[in-house]
Amino acid sequence: MPQQVNKNLKFIRRQKHDIAIAKYTKIIEEQPDNYQAYKERGNAYYRKKLYHLAIADYTRAIELNPDYFLAYNNRGIVYSVLGLYELAIADYNRAIELKPNNGMPYNNRGFTFLLMGKIEEAERDIKKSVELNPNNIYALNSMAELYASKGMPEEACKWLIKAIKKGYNNWRYLKTSKTYDPIRNHPCFQAIFEKNF
Repeated sequence: MPQQVNKNLKFIRRQKHDIAIAKYTKIIEEQPDNYQAYKERGNAYYRKKLYHLAIADYTRAIELNPDYFLAYNNRGIVYSVLGLYELAIADYNRAIELKPNNGMPYNNRGFTFLLMGKIEEAERDIKKSVELNPNNIYALNSMAELYASKGMPEEACKWLIKAIKKGYNNWRYLKTSKTYDPIRNHPCFQAIFEKNF
């Protein structure tokens, strides 16, 4: 990753998305073939919920580097958020082709399948993601969501506790995500909130 692109990641991490967008725009003006800068600016747009701008930047990154795994993965995330599930699946498929041993696109594709109500496919992918990276907090949380969707609250809570112990702390998401609705009133889920929220 070029040093200037790497240096500007700190602005995204600090939630200063407008500053990050301005800095990556400047890099792109100076280096119009810098596919990583497009991807990073796309990430900042995504965090600001400017989804169509994020898609445009990820797409440009892919045009500049058709094997850019992260741009496919991240564009898939945006498509999924927008409910464009088939486009998301296509991007995750390509990301998996490019990096078959990376658990991230398996988890993201699995979660998209979960949103589509395709539980078997979701389970296959999420389990593959956990197999490839057993400490990934997002994959562990996806396992919890999978079991919540299957109406298995104890199993869901077991996986959610694993995710929390590894550092998962997006309590706002846990409180609002529809994927947890089937177990929201179960004592084990409520106990997690009483202990941690």
